[in-house]
Amino acid sequence: MNFFKKLFGFQKNKEDDDIGNFIVATLNDKVMPIDRGEIYEDPLNEFLKTNGIGEVTGGGTMQLKTGELEYCDVEIQLNSEEINESYISSIIEKLEELGAPKGSKLTIEKTDQKIEFGKKEGLGIYLDGINLSDEVYKTSDSEALAKKIRRLANIEDDTLRYWQGNTETGLYFYGESFEKIKNAIADFVSTHPECENCRIGQVA
Repeated sequence: MNFFKKLFGFQKNKEDDDIGNFIVATLNDKVMPIDRGEIYEDPLNEFLKTNGIGEVTGGGTMQLKTGELEYCDVEIQLNSEEINESYISSIIEKLEELGAPKGSKLTIEKTDQKIEFGKKEGLGIYLDGINLSDEVYKTSDSEALAKKIRRLANIEDDTLRYWQGNTETGLYFYGESFEKIKNAIADFVSTHPECENCRIGQVA
């Protein structure tokens, strides 16, 4: 059973399969398609072209049947016909510089080799969407809440990562350490009306 579907993804042409080497960077980041392009695809593509390594040829954002984002991927075509280890290392280093979380992996299609990478850890806070008071829901502002959490946790990335489910809303944050983020927001989460009954989990 397929639990995933791709959002707004685009793929390389089948006729291009035998031209060059293709690799896929699977990023353990619950980021929306437009943000995926701005955070990863565009700067990576510029880096690849500037250094003569290759180019980004596609990408996609995957989600569970519930609608919650699962991960995203970026497809890359290398200029060299042979596997160039220095190119692979440079791409991984660039993706980590752009914020790739732990649990990400790079797949080399020609050899099916998979290389795990990523440095950031992620925290997901799932807000109760059905059991709070009407007043809380009437005045709730998930974007403002996320901004406050980022400030408390000293997270510089201001991208809003979220999921709106039938019974809860997920907000996601990435930083140096899951525990540091959790500890930094503990007092705030325990007292803020919108966070009542929330659950917190590590997503990277």
